[in-house]
Amino acid sequence: MSGNKTAPTGASVEDFLQAVEPERKSVEAQELNRLFCEVTGYQPQMWGPSIIGYGRYHYRYATGREGEFLATGFAPRRARHSIYIMPGYQDYSAILARLGKHRLGKSCLYVNKLADVDLDVLGELIRAGLKDLDAIWPVQPG
Repeated sequence: MSGNKTAPTGASVEDFLQAVEPERKSVEAQELNRLFCEVTGYQPQMWGPSIIGYGRYHYRYATGREGEFLATGFAPRRARHSIYIMPGYQDYSAILARLGKHRLGKSCLYVNKLADVDLDVLGELIRAGLKDLDAIWPVQPG
């Protein structure tokens, strides 16, 4: 069904989190995992080799392309955390103005270190993204 390169793997999220380098990123990734679990109510699942996803949705574009993808999640990268808020084309500028130091991609928020952002505001952003996504494509538990 899904032609996505990024798909659930069944790998252990806990093992992945423990192996993140450097150690500071591992500690932060574990903190992000706690936040995402609390905010979403979903259990984490590995998507591909390095993305931790929470929930999923099925999409079908007007072109006929369809598949499954994670509803929200993050990837702890060496330089910065990549945080996935779907759908990426929504305007979250009011929330982002209160978040703290970050950079934006299409559906991705880049944060160098968690101390740079307000985690309560990040939780608000995650909730807003899930609500907006669910209004387009229903979000299901992992």
